[in-house]
Amino acid sequence: MTETTTPAAPAHVPDTVENAAATPDEEMPWAELGLKADEYDRIVSLLDRRPTAAELAMYSVMWSEHCSYKSSKVHLKQFGEKTTEDMKKHLMVGIGENAGVVDIGDGWAVTFKVESHNHPSYVEPYQGAATGVGGIVRDILAMGARPVAVMDELRFGEIDHPDTARVVHGVVSGVGGYGNSLGLPNVGGGVVFDSCFQGNPLVNALCVGIMKHEDIHLASAEGVGNKVVLFGARTGGDGIGGASILASETFEDGVPAKRPSVQVGDPFMEKVLIECCLELFAADVVTGIQDLGAAGISCATSELASNGSGGMHVWLDDVLLRDPTLNAGEILMSESQERMMAVVSPEKLDEFLAITGKWDIETAVVGEVNDSGRLTIDHHGQRIVDVDPRTVAHEGPTYHRPYARPAWMDALQADHAPSLPEDPDELRAAAVELLASPNLADRSWVTSQYDRYVQGNTAMARPDTVGVIRVDEATNRGVAIATRSNDRYTKLDPYNGAGQSLAAAYRAVAIAGATPVAITDGLNFGSPEDPDSMWQFAEAIRGLADACQTMEVPVTGGNVSLYNGTGEPGKIDSSINPTAIVGVLGVFDDVTRATPSGWREGGQVLYLLGTTRDELDGSQFAALQGHLGGLPPVVDYAYEKTLAEVMVSASRDGLIDAAREVGEGGLVAAAALGALRYGVGARIVVDEVCKRDGVTAAQALLSESQGRVLVSVPRTEEPRWTAMLEARGVPALRVGVTYDRESRSEAALEFQGLFALPLSEIEDAWKATLPERFA
Repeated sequence: MTETTTPAAPAHVPDTVENAAATPDEEMPWAELGLKADEYDRIVSLLDRRPTAAELAMYSVMWSEHCSYKSSKVHLKQFGEKTTEDMKKHLMVGIGENAGVVDIGDGWAVTFKVESHNHPSYVEPYQGAATGVGGIVRDILAMGARPVAVMDELRFGEIDHPDTARVVHGVVSGVGGYGNSLGLPNVGGGVVFDSCFQGNPLVNALCVGIMKHEDIHLASAEGVGNKVVLFGARTGGDGIGGASILASETFEDGVPAKRPSVQVGDPFMEKVLIECCLELFAADVVTGIQDLGAAGISCATSELASNGSGGMHVWLDDVLLRDPTLNAGEILMSESQERMMAVVSPEKLDEFLAITGKWDIETAVVGEVNDSGRLTIDHHGQRIVDVDPRTVAHEGPTYHRPYARPAWMDALQADHAPSLPEDPDELRAAAVELLASPNLADRSWVTSQYDRYVQGNTAMARPDTVGVIRVDEATNRGVAIATRSNDRYTKLDPYNGAGQSLAAAYRAVAIAGATPVAITDGLNFGSPEDPDSMWQFAEAIRGLADACQTMEVPVTGGNVSLYNGTGEPGKIDSSINPTAIVGVLGVFDDVTRATPSGWREGGQVLYLLGTTRDELDGSQFAALQGHLGGLPPVVDYAYEKTLAEVMVSASRDGLIDAAREVGEGGLVAAAALGALRYGVGARIVVDEVCKRDGVTAAQALLSESQGRVLVSVPRTEEPRWTAMLEARGVPALRVGVTYDRESRSEAALEFQGLFALPLSEIEDAWKATLPERFA
């Protein structure tokens, strides 16, 4: 790259391809757009000339970390490499499209995916979160599906930090405001508070869509002469380079400012767009379709052309603008929301325009598919882009970033959890404090702001631990979705922690009674330029890919969010706790058989499945003591598969009345939350657990050993239940009974020989934390 500069052309003269070829030494603002020197040199080499201003804008956003996955794709390949043919038996569309599609039987298919909108949600929490929901909904819509539900996994800073309320209020309002306005039920997710997320909150949104097999649409531009149509909201100056740039740099001092306007969402426009698109699909007038999210028109045109077999010519003059002062690069980079791009055959164009006109959606023909193998774009009659679309969309940089096990890992893993209280009174106090802690406390302050039952197909939602949606009203066929990520475990051991996130979500879906069939993931990590963070990422991918292979569930797609850190590289606290969010999709033949997560009747017996070990490292109890260190619980994936099969069979055959995973907070949390769900108390004895597993009473209550479930069984079904457990070799102990009083305030949770707690006392502590901080 040369240092020589040539005076730029006057502002009124467009930077055309011809002008770029004639002025090879003109200095371009590649650094300001987030490109590295060698990346700019590569663009020059690909074009055999300097890029025009518009081409530079396209390459800068499409080669950003957010769009190109340049630091992560070498590791993400493992998901495909470790997917066997047997794992693909339900998979109709896999990684590489807007979202994966899974066959759920009877001609129905489900598409689902998680996406992050982290950095914009710190800059402007309401719009950042709202447009995160809007973006993932359009991804699902672009597959040809009707969106039917959303979920979200949120991470915030310390609950008492002065800035946390700003982010919490904005994000929760944004998620609820957009989803509620669309009429989509929010059926689950999670909220975590931890100081590591103080400057880097995480907003990961998931959407589920349903369709018949024949309704699947893909994003490609095929058919010479077919028209390229842009429809939806007008293109404005909001979000120019937004997510693509914000999510590709840190917020540290000393780096280029990357804080353009965050996109502004309009959920009412999106609702109309959804219904319009579904009518377009039903009329069979769309050949290919792509939503406009990160990188806007740059992304949609280059990906459609790259996925096709020919080329594309686009004229920007006909793009409908909210701001007529936008230049060509700004039009291409704008991330204005609620826009879609379709490929339509000429003979169906009038019908297409009639449908968009019916829905009062502004529409413009902005291009045409050709056989040039090039993506060319004109503005005001001048050629401003002439590129091979694959070099923009799919052949960007690939980095093999250096990574190494952090120097601080040995000390972290050697620092085991603090000792447990053994005195019954101290255990009682610890149980109440644990249930009132920020990460176990009642989430209804958040979830009550979301509509969970709109559309009438929600069979289960918060406060149950999974979301269940009916797909077919005639048969009650449906799906369950669970999202899980234990970020502390993944900090302690990225390989096993990420695998544990899969096991937990897989287990949760099966406990509800659904057969797990596929996953999506949201991978949130620190800077890829920090070898410590890159090692965490590489290990987490390896662990998740291995776990998927062992449990025979494929990854259908997902999202990577890097640069989530503001600390000094090489330090233990330089970035967020690595957060590998896993969403597992499970299939129900009949959603009315879904198993709830709380005890509904007195007089039933409680069984604890699984083995309890001294596994307190990374636990909620340890976190309550301000401690993070040691090694996470072990996971036996073969056992997890057997456990899942048992729970699905028990649900289908009516052997159990309720079940709850024993996870964060241990047995004491599972028992308490199971009792609070319907106000039905329980008496539990842990003596046999302690004797069989060689643990103390405190360990039995607070350990977070994996693969455990607390199950409520009608006495009439106990013989069949125990016979099934014995036949499948699942360790189980009868540990108690459920019972209720005349009123909820009199019901109690008893750990016999240790302590008892009125449900009213537990409920008061559990429900107070979030409203006290944020109401």
